[in-house]
Amino acid sequence: MNILIKSAKIFDKSNKDIHLKTKDILVLNGVISKIADTITPEKNTSVISKKNLCISIGWLDTSVSFGEPGFEERETIANGLKTAAKGGFTDIILNTNTNPIPYTSSTIAFIKNKASQETTSLHPLGALTVNSETVDLAELYDMKNAGAVGFSDYKKATSNSNLLKIALQYAQNFNGLIYSFPLDTKIAGKGIVNEGDVSTSLGLKGIPALAEELQVARDLFILEYTGGKLHIPTISTAGSVKLISDAKKKGLDVSCSVALYNLLYTDSKLTEFDTTYKVLPPLRTKKDKTALINAVKNGTIDFVTTDHTPLDIEQKKIEFDNAAYGTIGLESSFGLLNTIFDTETTVEILTKGRERYGLQKPEIKEGKTACFTLFDEDTQHFISKNTSISTAKNCMFFEEKLKGQVFGILNKDRVKIL
Repeated sequence: MNILIKSAKIFDKSNKDIHLKTKDILVLNGVISKIADTITPEKNTSVISKKNLCISIGWLDTSVSFGEPGFEERETIANGLKTAAKGGFTDIILNTNTNPIPYTSSTIAFIKNKASQETTSLHPLGALTVNSETVDLAELYDMKNAGAVGFSDYKKATSNSNLLKIALQYAQNFNGLIYSFPLDTKIAGKGIVNEGDVSTSLGLKGIPALAEELQVARDLFILEYTGGKLHIPTISTAGSVKLISDAKKKGLDVSCSVALYNLLYTDSKLTEFDTTYKVLPPLRTKKDKTALINAVKNGTIDFVTTDHTPLDIEQKKIEFDNAAYGTIGLESSFGLLNTIFDTETTVEILTKGRERYGLQKPEIKEGKTACFTLFDEDTQHFISKNTSISTAKNCMFFEEKLKGQVFGILNKDRVKIL
């Protein structure tokens, strides 16, 4: 397939010669053939030309859940990846909350095969422990060979300190990335929202910041002892930011992410008992939100994720105490981040992370494989229940004002233009 992208403003801080400059880009059979001020299209060349067109290397989300296998009614892999493409993502890291839980190489192979024909690339995590029961280590090495990019018991704390120690030690043999969800379940107890003034006024059981920070501190102590690669997903408190910042200064190989909703909202959103805002980690305080935004800016937080979690309507349209945690957000991510940060920073956030997962980072350079996200940086719009293509509709971002709009993606010699 031959494609000519006309008059695109390029966002690529790694290449000062083209960064923020407007160029034509010719792609022949999936490879960047030419980058120039003006290129005349030849026969059999599809031309992409849009007003205010911008381009960057493809975007990555490091925490995405679908339903397949086991919960296809929530979201299939095929439709989930189409939703990701609509959000501008050429790559996603898939979580392990399926049925069966992917703790063997055969399950990893099945998931990768299901996604092989889609425009957006899927990179699965494998479960850290058998059935994510946090008792026995799973087949980490075999899953790595089958294509797993890390090992996670999704949203389940590894309460057994020795298990985490052994996992970090063992995974060093093949450069494996170990996840540890930051929650001390004994401290959290039956809490479901942030512990504070709002939880007290609403009569809801709280999860104190201490429950997260104790686990983070423990994990970092273990990492300092063992070495290895540790990822702490979706931190949510100012205290966690400080702990991870100090660990990085010591030279520990630790990365972390924050969920988009923790950068946007605080627990004040809970006053109407709207279960759409029930997420884990919970929405925290204004102080936490400010610390998280600053940590993204200074690089203490490595990645921002949508933490996209499709759920059945029956799991949300019930009493707040019994509702499931989670929101979807793939389609809204760029437009929301672009309201918090400037567009250059937003694009930098969305393109980070591949190196951590052992994935090759694309380049906007002649002779390189094309992997692009096409977007507009200014258009004001919103996503609604009617315009979202996700099967699930549990989205706290519906009707929020978005700045900037995705036009489509080009990846693996496949194009998806909206």
